[in-house]
Parts: sequence; structure tokens; C-alpha cells
Amino acid sequence: MLSVGTSILIILTQPLAPVPAQEPATTTIETTDTPSSESSKPNQTEKPEATEPKKPDAATETALTPEEIARQQKFIAADKLYLAGNITEAEKIYREVKTPFANMDAATQERKTAILDPTQLSPAGKVYWRESEAGIAAKLQTRTEVPLKLLVEQYPEFIPGQIRYAEILKQYNRPKEALDILERASSLYPDQPELIKARVTALADEKKWMEASLAARQFALVYPNDPQAEEFTQLAEQNLKRYKAHIREEIRGNTLANIITGAVGYAVTGSLLGPFSALDSTILLLQGEGAVGESVAKQAKQQLPLVKDEEVLAYVNEIGQKLVKVSGRTEFKYEFFVIPEEELNAFALPGGKVFINAGAIAKSNSEAELAGLIGHELSHVVLSHGFQLITQGNLISNVTQYLPFGGTFGQLFSLSYSREMERQADFLGTRLIVANGYAADGLRNLMATLQKQQKNAPPTWLSSHPGGKERVSYLENLITRGNYNRYSYEGVERHTAIQAKIKQLLKEKKEQEDKKRRS
Repeated sequence: MLSVGTSILIILTQPLAPVPAQEPATTTIETTDTPSSESSKPNQTEKPEATEPKKPDAATETALTPEEIARQQKFIAADKLYLAGNITEAEKIYREVKTPFANMDAATQERKTAILDPTQLSPAGKVYWRESEAGIAAKLQTRTEVPLKLLVEQYPEFIPGQIRYAEILKQYNRPKEALDILERASSLYPDQPELIKARVTALADEKKWMEASLAARQFALVYPNDPQAEEFTQLAEQNLKRYKAHIREEIRGNTLANIITGAVGYAVTGSLLGPFSALDSTILLLQGEGAVGESVAKQAKQQLPLVKDEEVLAYVNEIGQKLVKVSGRTEFKYEFFVIPEEELNAFALPGGKVFINAGAIAKSNSEAELAGLIGHELSHVVLSHGFQLITQGNLISNVTQYLPFGGTFGQLFSLSYSREMERQADFLGTRLIVANGYAADGLRNLMATLQKQQKNAPPTWLSSHPGGKERVSYLENLITRGNYNRYSYEGVERHTAIQAKIKQLLKEKKEQEDKKRRS
């Protein structure tokens, strides 16, 4: 949800909630003694203070309507059929309960079958293909590019045409356009190995090794039965190694700059903390993602209150570990934590440490939705997004901590990277839940809920993740074009039981905060 750079900053600097004086019989919270400087939100029966408008929270939500209860019961019935192996009957109920995506045009909903053989093209398509071949033989740029451009526009399902057009664009020094062609084609036909392989190669040639690794790993994860799946796994590892080698060189190159920056901090502030912090952070980065995640997670666990209820944690961990198994990154120690905060949010640290707000459980409607959120955060880990942000922002953060408004500048620097990362995490996160048999629209449905809550959201270009409508629309397009199954397991009954425990926890925490505020 939040980018890693901003999330880490927030959790390590914001005031923390007070310790509740009483704990529920079956639900416990691990807290620190850090006092809170924030006023708690009033519940629905109290008069709000003049300076703070009344907002609904997880503990004071209105009861479900009869229609919502009936819908919930249908989902539960469908889930039971699904788990019993009666997939066809379950899908009928899922289809009955779920509404079609809004604002989806026919072109988006219908994807033509991929064509690999030129003889299957229409007469006009065959003409374009022959003309491009003639242009290549004659080494004439225009005669080659024009028919290929028309071919991919009119017959996007012809995979060899997409690949050849990208090759020609690259040959004539237009690599960015070539990548754009392959990206669009891959989004339409993510199951075509030769197309994905061409994209991986093009990305690697442009030294975009992490993106190349991502593209290869996604194919291997989502299409494990494809004959070339193992080859894509190897491509993913090769490009990941290249990226890590590149990052290590960058870090080594920045070591001296960071130490010098620390010396600047000493000159400005008279504190030795700057030089040592700069050197320590660089050493930590050299140790890798796992070391960074362990270090920051240790601080987070010391400062954040954490839910200790075994049933809640087992539920979240079970979902997380199922997704981990198909994530493709086994070198990390994955851990999942729940924070007793009512906002619908979560964040992931490098190396597999994932923190989920209790509000994400309270405000999601099913296990599939929660899995979508966890899958999204796991994708940040799998794709090394946090590590990228930290390595790229290491020097920036060390510089800006000594300058007025430096923190804001540093955040904006990180946000310029995180918008695309958020889309990548949505993309892979959706595929992870699909690979586990969950309904493909789990993340999409959760984002629709989040959209309703973000009435005062920042403009899209300043946000660390795509804005409400844009994000929901992106996920709908992804699900439709990928032909992912929306009518699969939701997991409503168990989720509802865990949700009740979480809401009780949040209610008791809020009552304790209100009591302390009034005293």
C-alpha cells in the first residue's frame, strides 16, 4: 500500500498508541510504553470535538443490511461447494452474487486468440507480413516499419509481428518504443513464452535487470506447467544476479559519498551521529536485503504495538505462507505481523517482513480480499522494491536530513519510483492469489473499498500508489485481459469469525484510549 520508504519513515517516527489497561480474554496485544500524542477518534454515540470531524471506525461500523447478510450467506454456501470439489455449482453461485465490472468496453473484454503462424493471418495481414520481409531483405527502414506498424495495430494477436516490430525498432535505435510495444503485447498475451522472452531480452539489453527478472519470474510462477517455465526461472535468477551486482557496485561507489555527507552533517549540526549512521547504513546495505529487513523489523517490533492472539496470527500467517510458496523467492525468512490500528493499510520490509493493520482484516470482506493485500505486499518483497528504494535513496536521505524540509524532499524522491512499483505489485499480487485458487478480484475488491475511504486522497501524481478509480480500473483490465477467474474461492465464513475478534480488539483499544484521553 504505502511505499517502503515512506512506510519505514512513518513507523519509526510517529507517536504510538497507549497500552490498553485491559486485554480481551482471547486476544492480546504486545505493546511498548511509548505514550500517544494523538487524540482518539470519537465513536458514533459521542459528540465529536470541534477540531476533528466524526469518522466511522472498524469498531463502530453499522450492522449489515438484510441484503448484505443474504449475499454473505450465498458466498459461504459457494465456498463450501468449492472446498467440497463441486467447482461448477460453486461458480454458478459466485456468478450470481458478483456484478460485472463497470466501464469495461467490448474491446477490453474480448481478446482474440493468439496467432503464431503467418498462414493464419487474413489476406491483408499476410500482405503486411510479406512487405515487412521484403523491406528487411532490401534493408529499407520505412518499407519495413510501416507494414509492421499496421500489422501490430490491426492484428495485435499475431505474436511474431509484435516481436519483429520490436526488433526493428531496436535495430534503428528506438529501444524505448520497442519496449513499449513488447509491454503492451505482453499485457494482452502474458501466456506467450516467446513474446515474454523477447521482452526479458529487451529489458536486459537496456540494463533493466530487475524488470527483466520480474517479467521472467512472473511467467514461471503463473504458468508453471509450460515447457519453458524452468528456463524462465533461470532467466529470472540470472537477471536478478546482474541487478544485485550492479547495486553492490553502486553502494560501494556511494560509500565515500555517504561518509563525506556525514562529515557535512557534523559540520552543520556538531553531531557525530551523521558519519556513523551513513557508514552503518552502507555496511547494512552491502549485507543484502535480508539484513536490511531484519534490522528495520527489529526496530519496528520494539516500537509498534502488535497483536498476539494466536488464532488471528495463525490465520494471517497461513494465508501469507501459501502465497510465499508460489512467490519464487525462498531465500528470505517470511514473517507476518498484525498491528492493532483501524486504518486499512499494510507495508512490507525487504527480506520478507510484512505488517498488516488490523483494520485490513476488519474492513475486508473475505479471505480472498485479505490475500490480495498480503499478495500485494509480498510482491514488493519478491520484486526487491524496498531494497531498490533504500539503495537508491540511501545517499539522498543522508543529504536531506541536514537540510530544511529535507524529509519532504526525500519522500518525493521515493514516490517518483513507487507509483510503477505499486502497479507491478498489484500485477504480481493478483497472479499470486490466482495461483492459490483465490478469486482473482480479491485485491481489486479491497481497492474498491479503499477508494471509498480515500475521499481526500492526494493527486495521483503525488501518491505513492495509483489513485482509487485508476487503480480499480487497472486491476479490472488486468483480470479481464489475463482471463483470470473471478468466480473462485472467497473464504467468507472463517474470515468473518476472525474479523469479529479483530473488531472487538479495536473496540476495546479505542475505549481505553477514550478513557485515558478524558482522564
